[in-house]
Amino acid sequence: MPSSTAFLLAVSLLAPSASSLSLPPLIPTIPGVTEPLTSNAPPLPILQIPTPPLESPPFEASNIKPKKIGYFWTASGDNEHKDFLATYSLDDDTFGTLLWITDVPSSGNSPHHLGPSHDGKTLIGGGLLSLLKTQDTAFYFDTTDPYHPTFKKSNRALLSSITDEIRAKPDGGFFITYMGSALGTSPGRLVETDAEFNIIHEWPENVDGLLNVLGEQFSPHGLAVDFDKNVILTSDFVVPLSILKPSLGIQRADTLRLWDLPSREIISTIEIPDGGGIQDVKFIPGNSEGAALATAVHLGQVWIIYPFRKDGNGKQGVAKLLSDITADGKFAYFTLTTADHIAALDISDLDNVKRLDDPDEDQPTIGPHYIKVTPDQRHIVVTDYFVQTGDIGLINTPSDYKALYIDILDDGSLSFNRSIDFQREFANRGGAKPHSSVVFDFTDPENPLYY
Repeated sequence: MPSSTAFLLAVSLLAPSASSLSLPPLIPTIPGVTEPLTSNAPPLPILQIPTPPLESPPFEASNIKPKKIGYFWTASGDNEHKDFLATYSLDDDTFGTLLWITDVPSSGNSPHHLGPSHDGKTLIGGGLLSLLKTQDTAFYFDTTDPYHPTFKKSNRALLSSITDEIRAKPDGGFFITYMGSALGTSPGRLVETDAEFNIIHEWPENVDGLLNVLGEQFSPHGLAVDFDKNVILTSDFVVPLSILKPSLGIQRADTLRLWDLPSREIISTIEIPDGGGIQDVKFIPGNSEGAALATAVHLGQVWIIYPFRKDGNGKQGVAKLLSDITADGKFAYFTLTTADHIAALDISDLDNVKRLDDPDEDQPTIGPHYIKVTPDQRHIVVTDYFVQTGDIGLINTPSDYKALYIDILDDGSLSFNRSIDFQREFANRGGAKPHSSVVFDFTDPENPLYY
């Protein structure tokens, strides 16, 4: 990109420093009038008619108070009823008991990732496709009463959209990856909120950082923050607009960005050759080098990211392919969405990794995507739903719309035995599509765990 063009654009993008916004729906709900419009609105290319949602059907809730609670950020299957947060018991004796449903005031958001605040008093869920109906893109829930969450507020950014991964800040608020610009193109942003969940920054905001993300595709999806070592990693996935029709093809990225946490500035760009979309990145707890794991979708590979190593040219941040078999110790789990498989790895020795699952096993899952180890490290929660854009897009991955609760055995391998069937549970909404989860564990009431 010519420097003059980049500089002019950078100046225009640098202007706002606080960029939180929330707008009412363009078409308000009018009982008896807008329901037919909601049900009969035809699909359009890219932007959709901003119809108001249908009210949610009544539900039967339980008044039990389990020690382990699962929250599932969920789309109504018909894209017409309100999207919602479903709260379930995860205790052994009451597993799958519905505790509460918390609606948001809109539909068709394609609920995506969900995350807890540091104190466990708030959840935030992002809307992947909220932009298409010109709706708010981030939804906040009050979990002061963890058994009956309430809707708190929603907002949207000014420069970015397509909400994805979430990490809580220790002093309150969140970091959130917004994969696209306000129009769903590149560049996206790393969004930061304050403790009241107002958007205060859309990073990068310095000239060098903007030149970095304008010079090549910046579509941040994965997000990992090491508050002790003062670094952030974001991984670039796809240009969101490119998955929607009309499209010349999905634009996938091969890069991660290494950030300096105190300044929120990009240190370097790390490339995984022919990565074809770097979907996720996570730091490895306790690793002496502060290493992280990243998933390259097109290659079907897992890479190790060493944020403090330098390459042959002295640039900070090195990527190395994760390979080989053997050893024992700590474990990592990965969903292979289109292969209908969940993989388990022993990563105690990153130079000698042992695969714990049988890649030829026929597992009881269709379209597994979001995966989370429970706070007690005894289970993983997997939601069988990635993205379905319907007639307006290019990505429609098969799914069975279940939440799987899978036991981790002593050797790190997995045992499948329990699930919640969201299609059956919410048939009166055209089924339901749970994309992500958060688990609260009150086994020790004095030391609750939120993840």
